[in-house]
Amino acid sequence: MLKKKEIEKLALERIEELNSGLFIVEILISTKNVIQVKLDKEDGNVSITECVSVSRNIEHNLDREKQDFELQVSSAGLDQPFRVLKQYIKNIGQEVKVHLKEKNKTIEGVLKHADKEKIILETSTKERLEGKKKKVLVVQEHEFKHDEIKETKIIISFKK
Repeated sequence: MLKKKEIEKLALERIEELNSGLFIVEILISTKNVIQVKLDKEDGNVSITECVSVSRNIEHNLDREKQDFELQVSSAGLDQPFRVLKQYIKNIGQEVKVHLKEKNKTIEGVLKHADKEKIILETSTKERLEGKKKKVLVVQEHEFKHDEIKETKIIISFKK
């Protein structure tokens, strides 16, 4: 059986050599020895060259004679939920959609802060306030602990 720790060690060796801000989001190993390594980058996007480099380091250091496997190294993907704190930190200032565990509630806003305990989301809504004729922009901050969050995804928008 292939060990997740061994795959992680081999991936981290190459990531440290590349020194480009890459980090591991997730490592999955199926019962049929399909290894999936998902990467992200602190600034910018993960390149194909970086994926190939990490893949080669893993593949060349595992013995196919002992155990056959299939290896997939890829970017975590824009449409995928955040898995690690570094993804939250990378996306501060971006619009995100947060699905809460409580009553299947969803909230959209700008990610303002992220640390190991919580995130802070800023929402803006136009509301009619008492005594005002026109709607006014109301900005609120919402704080969520990580254990309250079911998943967080970036909102992909093509508007400028």
